[in-house]
Amino acid sequence: MFDWNRSCSYDEQHKRRFHTTARSKLKKLAAELALPPGSYDLRSNKAGIAVSGEITLHHDRVYIQVGQFGLSSGHGILIRTCRGRKDYIGGANHFVALGMLDDIPALAGAVRAITGVGRDAAQSSDRRAA
Repeated sequence: MFDWNRSCSYDEQHKRRFHTTARSKLKKLAAELALPPGSYDLRSNKAGIAVSGEITLHHDRVYIQVGQFGLSSGHGILIRTCRGRKDYIGGANHFVALGMLDDIPALAGAVRAITGVGRDAAQSSDRRAA
């Protein structure tokens, strides 16, 4: 399992794994939320050597960004509403723990609760069972 709370600062190899793993998890989150292909962008900004940078899933109605900007608080996933993929300001900021990347159904539930975006849990379970 990936150690989300191990700092990426000054560790290029760990930073590369952080970005690769977070991108993969955000792709799974998009699938869990049933976001149609083409309705979102997935971006990675590695930034400078002293920071983790961020990985962003930017949908037409939700903006989700993963980074180590809240290590001291245990938070590192920003979730907010937006009005299109050119809206970089969006609605109010909500933060959840980086560790939620290891539980995509729970993270999807948080995204749905905060933004109203995505299929509900019952429909998601039905789809997987089919």
